[in-house]
Amino acid sequence: MHVLGVREAGADDGALESVVDRVVDRLAERGRVGVVRYDATIADGTRARESTTLGGDVTYDLGVDGDWTASGTGMSVGDALESLATDCEYAVVVGVPSLQYPSIAVGSAAAAEREAGETVIAAVDGPGDLDLDALVPALESAEPYQSLASLVARVKRSPRADRAGAIATFTGRVRAKDSADDAPTQYLEFEKYEGVADERMAALETDLETRDGVFEVELYHRTGIVEDGEDIVFVVVLAGHREEAFRTVEDGINRLKDEVPLFKKEVTVEDEFWVHDRP
Repeated sequence: MHVLGVREAGADDGALESVVDRVVDRLAERGRVGVVRYDATIADGTRARESTTLGGDVTYDLGVDGDWTASGTGMSVGDALESLATDCEYAVVVGVPSLQYPSIAVGSAAAAEREAGETVIAAVDGPGDLDLDALVPALESAEPYQSLASLVARVKRSPRADRAGAIATFTGRVRAKDSADDAPTQYLEFEKYEGVADERMAALETDLETRDGVFEVELYHRTGIVEDGEDIVFVVVLAGHREEAFRTVEDGINRLKDEVPLFKKEVTVEDEFWVHDRP
């Protein structure tokens, strides 16, 4: 699922919502769209972040003509994205600053300003300034959002799923400590060798799928900042029986770590370092 942020940068609510409507209409021509809105006025000054429980109100629905809406004070934007990822090709997140996904800034003088950690792919005064023909390819070139649930849902849709009796998964996450005396890890930051990492991941999936009794393999590794307790990497295998499913999951994560060029920086409360530079 591709995630696009839309935030206010000196614009009125009417301009913001008009931009959201135009973007959702265009994306809906290509696939199902979820819309997530964060109401910062209920947040008691708390900055909205995808990974935290928000003090404000999060609502989400299926596009401008969606058939359901959910809301609840204390939800996180991440919760809403995870709910949408199994059924949607796109999610539009409205009202969250510093979103770690491509964003549109809507406003006049402030529109060109970047929030920390933000990638602005369009800065517009209003809906008339949108270049949707350029916006959609820019969005789809960015790394998509995936969750374990969305990957499991994808393999279940395999044309060979009727022959499968097992789905095995692996989830790697950020641990705070290796031992009780370690300085706690705040976050890990991952970078990939552009182009090469994606090619090797795809080749590894294809190779694993050639095994007898293995029908679908999904590998996913996040990049950017991943905080303590968050998920980093998923391996999902659809297979005829549990033996080949378990074996392929183990081989998949081991080969991913060995063969896919990903670089990890660890930031603790005391230090920060690139792991490959450590002996």
